[in-house]
Amino acid sequence: MCGRFNVTSSSLSDILMELVGLSHPGPDNYNAAPTETVSVLRLDEAGEPEIVPMRWWLTPYWSKEMSTKYSMFNAKSETIEKSAAFKEPFKKRRCVVPITGFYEWARSNNAKLPYYLTPYDAPGMLLGGVWDRWRNRDTGDMVQSFAVLTCDANEQLTFVHKRQPVMLSMAEAHRWLDPATPADELAGYCGSGLPVALDAIPVSTYVNKARNKDPRCVEPIG
Repeated sequence: MCGRFNVTSSSLSDILMELVGLSHPGPDNYNAAPTETVSVLRLDEAGEPEIVPMRWWLTPYWSKEMSTKYSMFNAKSETIEKSAAFKEPFKKRRCVVPITGFYEWARSNNAKLPYYLTPYDAPGMLLGGVWDRWRNRDTGDMVQSFAVLTCDANEQLTFVHKRQPVMLSMAEAHRWLDPATPADELAGYCGSGLPVALDAIPVSTYVNKARNKDPRCVEPIG
C-alpha cells in the first residue's frame, strides 16, 4: 500500500529534469496524505509532458459526488482492468507520481513502527498512477485527482508491509505515460520490482499525524 509520502521539490526537480526536462513546482510536503493536493506528471492533449496539481484520492468522472466512502487513493494493479473506477483511467489516463520517499508502518508486538523508504543513491522515485477529471454538476468546478497503483511487496520490503507502490524506472515511466503502450506491457511494469535501491529508515511516530509536514518526519531514530 502507499498511504503517505514525502515530496521535496529540489530533489524531485533533478529526476524530472532528467526524465522530461521539467522542474518540480513544489511546495515541499514531508508527509503528504490522501485527499491532499500534490504534483503529478502526465501528457497533455498534444502529447507533451506537464506537471499538474491533483487531489490524491481518485474521483471517477461519472461519480455523482466527491466522497471518501471508498478507499480510492490506491488502485490494486492485479484487478485494475476489472475495476469500474480505474479501468478507463488505466487505459487512457495514466500518470507518474514523483516522490522523494514513502512511509510504511511495521508491526512489532502491539505497536506499529514507522519506516521511511527512500532511494539509497537517487534523488527520488517514480510511481505508476492513474488520474481522472470530475466536474461538479451544480457549480461547474472541475477536480482532477489520481490514485497510486500497488502490487505485492518485494521480498525485501515485506517486513514493513505486504503491499508496495508500483515503482517505475526512467524508461518504464516514459512507456507508462505513452497512451500507445499496450496493456500487456503495462502489466509487466506492475510487478514487485525495485528500480532503485532503497534505504529503510526508522523514524519517529511524529509522522503518524498527517498535520505534521516538516523535515522532522524523515529524521532517523535509534
